Formats: sequence, C-alpha cells, structure tokens
Amino acid sequence: MSGSPPLLGTTAVVTGASRGIGRAIALRLGDAGADIALWARDREALEGVARELAARGRLARVFVVDVADSAAVERARDEVRNTMPGVRTVVNNAGAVVRGATAETSDDDWQRVMAVNANGTFYVTRAFLPDLLRPGREHGRIINIASRAGREGTPLLAAYCAAKHAVVGFTRALAAELGAGKVSVNAVCPGSVDTAMLRAGLPDASPDMTPDDIARTVEFLAVTAPPALTGSCIDVFG
Repeated sequence: MSGSPPLLGTTAVVTGASRGIGRAIALRLGDAGADIALWARDREALEGVARELAARGRLARVFVVDVADSAAVERARDEVRNTMPGVRTVVNNAGAVVRGATAETSDDDWQRVMAVNANGTFYVTRAFLPDLLRPGREHGRIINIASRAGREGTPLLAAYCAAKHAVVGFTRALAAELGAGKVSVNAVCPGSVDTAMLRAGLPDASPDMTPDDIARTVEFLAVTAPPALTGSCIDVFG
C-alpha cells in the first residue's frame, strides 16, 4: 500500500480473535493500519496474537469477553471506547459448533451454538452501532462471518446451520434498515477452511482454504469495497 495505511487512526473490533480465521483477520486489518480490539475468551491465546501484531508494529488490546453475554459485551464496548481510537470496523467472527444428530442434540448444546453465533453477532453489532453512526465518523463497516452452512443444510450440524442462517438473515435485514448511508453491513460465507472448528464440525472434510484466504476477503470489505456494497453475503466456496 502506498501512503498512509487506510485504517490508520481507527479501531477494528474482531471477535473470536484468538485463533484461526479471527487471528488472520486481526493481522490483516492491523497491517491495514487499524488498532485491533482482540475479543475472545482465551486470554493467553489473545495475548499471543497481540504480540504478533506488536511485532508488525501495530497496536492491539486484549478483551476477555464471552459474546453470548450481552452485559459482558457492553462492558467491553465501554472499555474499547475509553482506551482506543474510534471504532470504524466490527468483525463478528466468534463461533461455536456442535456435531450430532438432531434428535440427540441437548438444549444446552443448541442454546450455546445459537448464543455464540447468532446472539453474539447481534449483541456486538448493537453495542457498536451508535459509534459507527456517530456524525462525523468515517463510513463504518460491519462484517459478519457466516458459513457455507448459512447457505445450505449440512447433516449433523442442524444447530450450526440454523445459527449461521440467522447471521445471514440478520446481515440482510440490518443492511436494509440502515440503507447505503453511514454503515455497510456484509457477510462472508466460508467453505472448508483449515481450522479447529472445521475439524470439530466436519472431521472428514478436506480443507481447501487457509484462514488468511478468508481474511483477505474481510480486508476487501473493510478497506476497498465501495460503501454502497451492503447487504451482500459473499460465498467463498466452489
């Protein structure tokens, strides 16, 4: 990139940032100049990502938060506001998966998968919308990581499919609500990516992408996509 990095002076909030796709997204957006608010439940792993960003000359702060807890999300949001530059980019990447027959899926498993994937995306987005819509702010970007499972049905992944379909629907509804104004809202629907979550949900899958492949798509939506691109769900699978 020539000149100043495009996201310099702004904050990108990345949930599920401790590993896999979230880590790759954090590194990409850090390279684009953003300060990174790293959100996840594993402090040690988050601190490792923060050190990686520091080695690249980027600033990051660690926030240990469960996105399924709306009060915890609001507390972390307040800390981001008080300690970091203005939020311009929000990436809802945190996810959870349970594999099993529908008839054998427990209430707790169903609720946890829905809580992290669907509720968490809603809680984090709701928390930061006032920041993104504040007058005088640069055009904001909300990027939700859905899945191929949010486009199709997958055997033994009913809860995950339902949750990711909810993420896709939420993305489209919020984009329509906001219009092509101050904030773009888009989703990325990855296929088989080499992550621990893929191995948990589809142990026999043969990944054909790396986390950085998805991070490059997120970088496009965060940095170079036109503001009028909103309500899209970009399928990253064949």
